[in-house]
Amino acid sequence: MDIASLIPSFGNAAFTVAAFVVALSVIVTVHEYGHYIVGRWTGIRAEVFSLGFGPVLASRVDRRGTRWQIAALPLGGYVRFLGDSDGASGKDAAAMAGMDADDRRHTMHGAPLWARVLTVAAGPVFNFVLSIAVFAMLAVVSGVAIEPPTVGKLQSLPAAQSALREGDTILALDGRATPDYSTFYDAVAALPVDGETAYLVRRDGVEQEVAGPYPFPPVVSAIQPKSAAMEVGLKEGDVVTAIDGKPIRAFSQLQDVVTASEGAPIDLTVWRDGETLNLSLTPRRMDMPNADGGFETRWLIGMTGGLAFEPATRMAGPLEALSYGADQLGFIVQSSLSGLYHMIAGKISSCNLSGPLGIAESSGAAASQGLESFVWFIAMLSTAVGLLNLFPIPVLDGGHLVFYAYEAVVGRPPSDKALRVLMAAGFALLIGLMVFALSNDIFCP
Repeated sequence: MDIASLIPSFGNAAFTVAAFVVALSVIVTVHEYGHYIVGRWTGIRAEVFSLGFGPVLASRVDRRGTRWQIAALPLGGYVRFLGDSDGASGKDAAAMAGMDADDRRHTMHGAPLWARVLTVAAGPVFNFVLSIAVFAMLAVVSGVAIEPPTVGKLQSLPAAQSALREGDTILALDGRATPDYSTFYDAVAALPVDGETAYLVRRDGVEQEVAGPYPFPPVVSAIQPKSAAMEVGLKEGDVVTAIDGKPIRAFSQLQDVVTASEGAPIDLTVWRDGETLNLSLTPRRMDMPNADGGFETRWLIGMTGGLAFEPATRMAGPLEALSYGADQLGFIVQSSLSGLYHMIAGKISSCNLSGPLGIAESSGAAASQGLESFVWFIAMLSTAVGLLNLFPIPVLDGGHLVFYAYEAVVGRPPSDKALRVLMAAGFALLIGLMVFALSNDIFCP
């Protein structure tokens, strides 16, 4: 991949950059505010809260003496506390030497260990809280599917008009009872792909059997960023009616052909709002997490399927939504750690690690699919940023927590000289990782 392919036009580039800046600014603001507010609660005084680096574009000083500023390079941010030499909480030895005991208590380096631990840990924790809150909010907005399966809005399909109606409660598929979505999916797996599907429904209090489409038609419910499907212009609501000229009726048929392609181009016939389109795309080899915590290599086009109808939903309760948000956070953390382990072990490609260009491209792609998709992406990226900052690398929050753990065990902090060496090494390691990830953005397929 070359840089030109990442930015096909100035308009797309501007949109991508804007989406990336918005996403990163939200996440950085939440992260740094965690440091700031917990530091304030524990008696550590913040001198500067900066969104971005470099020349200051705008600033103001609040009544507590903290300067809030926006800088020219929106690629991160920092909180500089009293006694810090820089935004990474390096120690200003000269300034510290001239302070009395009371002022030293209000510095990061002179505060009690518990206060420093809470202040440093607050950044990643606030990122995780943001993720849980966003996932929970989306669960409330999207709702929870009603059981037994109940028909909401019907998908627009090229086949004859379905006899299903909005509000129908689906009691059985081809004679197999479907009291919930688990049994519904089991019944779908047993259905023949050819021919109509017999639905037993309850409509207006009366049970009746009607003919309907295959429950999982080859309809596009979502497009993944940076995918083959996105590149050829597939859109939500599109229906794939044929592959290489052979008609299909089920999404599973599309999956089978893509899996068997081993990366060979395939031709799709697509129905979109009554029009027929012919598209050609090439499946891409991807490493995907599986149920047992490992990874499997699959050929994918980046298209997600859906039901022939949108499930009717109910509003999720607060605890239900928060539980869903926590589950999503746990899944992302587990998948990220598993992916990192498998990359280090050489079991999956290191191209799975994206750098700033890849993240920016994903930001723009998510934003182009609508507000909900973009907000979901922000929540995922917030989890990743929180997790990354907990890695035990000097300069990052996790590195500082390791220093504090050493202090708790030994009874004294590492020497200033040792800290300077470790921080320099951590900074060099971080720069190396960023260069490696950037090379992935440019050279990986």
